[in-house]
Amino acid sequence: MKRVVITGAGTINALGQNVPDTLEAMREGRCGIGPLEMRDTDRLAIRIGGQVKGFDPEEVFNRQQIALYDRYTQFTLIAAEEAIRQSGLTFEGELANRSGVVLGTSGGGLTTQDENYRAVYEEGKNRVHPFVVPKLMNNAACSHVSMQYNIKGPSFTVASACASSNHAMGQAFWFVRSGMAPVMVTGGSESMLCFGGIKAWEGLRVMSKDGCRPFSATRNGMVQGEGAGIFVFEEYEHAKARGAEIIAEVAGFAMSSDAADIVMPSKQGAARAISGALADAGLDRERIGYINAHGTGTAANDKTECAAVADVFGTHADELMISSTKSMHGHCIGGTGAVELLSCIMALRDGVIAPTIGYEEPDPECALDCVPNEAREAKVGAALSNAFAFGGLNAVLVLKAA
Repeated sequence: MKRVVITGAGTINALGQNVPDTLEAMREGRCGIGPLEMRDTDRLAIRIGGQVKGFDPEEVFNRQQIALYDRYTQFTLIAAEEAIRQSGLTFEGELANRSGVVLGTSGGGLTTQDENYRAVYEEGKNRVHPFVVPKLMNNAACSHVSMQYNIKGPSFTVASACASSNHAMGQAFWFVRSGMAPVMVTGGSESMLCFGGIKAWEGLRVMSKDGCRPFSATRNGMVQGEGAGIFVFEEYEHAKARGAEIIAEVAGFAMSSDAADIVMPSKQGAARAISGALADAGLDRERIGYINAHGTGTAANDKTECAAVADVFGTHADELMISSTKSMHGHCIGGTGAVELLSCIMALRDGVIAPTIGYEEPDPECALDCVPNEAREAKVGAALSNAFAFGGLNAVLVLKAA
């Protein structure tokens, strides 16, 4: 088995349109959740979100590209450019043939879908743009990254709701570790903050109208976000031979299925994924210093996740720091695990633990150190990133300091 390291990272989300700005916002405990700026908000019950603001696609893409790129694909390409530029890689020859792209998304081109449903059903149009299907398909972003950077190896898209990014990064990790690919571009993207997307989530009655407060007794639901996180996973010796900067090491991955309920999480399913990831990494539980929690701010998720962590870590759970950055950037659905992996990198590389902001009152069922409201300096050698999706699909990554 080969070692796998991260040599590039990129993002765009409600906290920042690149990695440095995002990490600065996390260190400051800044909130990127605010009033939605979109059409027909007066018809919405939920009017807040972690929206990417100040982003004009016409400043980045030409008219032909905009005709082909849904907002989620635009986010992916912006984050991929940052990550691949940082890695210093150029994909050509054998490297291009063997490297791949594995990305996660839950809804794909929902903005495109929403706009065209409106055109047909509300405005009565009988024709839509010929690029609607290639624009809205879930694999569009993956395909455009592969085309943009000449990446010709194993490439596909994973769709498993809120665990999509972690599942995608886990597959990329396995490709590199097994020797099937020297480099994989991976992560995820989502842009569900369109009228239809929000209406659909409203129907679940799990959304907050005033903010995301994970682990706090006063929490009253999740808040949607949007954005992308993209990383370059590279075989260690390959990275070392070319003198690349190593950001962190991907040490393990595991996934599980609750096989229980389509929306209610299971403590046992989450615990199996966490335990499996530790075993895959070959790490004792005492080595973990920080967990980026799934931490949605719903009553069911937060207490179930805390119970799973307590079960797996035993007495060490009292020494763990566990925070949810969804409190700052919102729940980016299929892209959320990728955006949140940045907080694990910050903990390992910079010794800064991102806070859970909005924390107001302790909950006895969430009695872990959730790093309330303010970032904390701490030396961490290994970290977990949890993702637990609707449908009971769980995916956990383990990172180690470089």
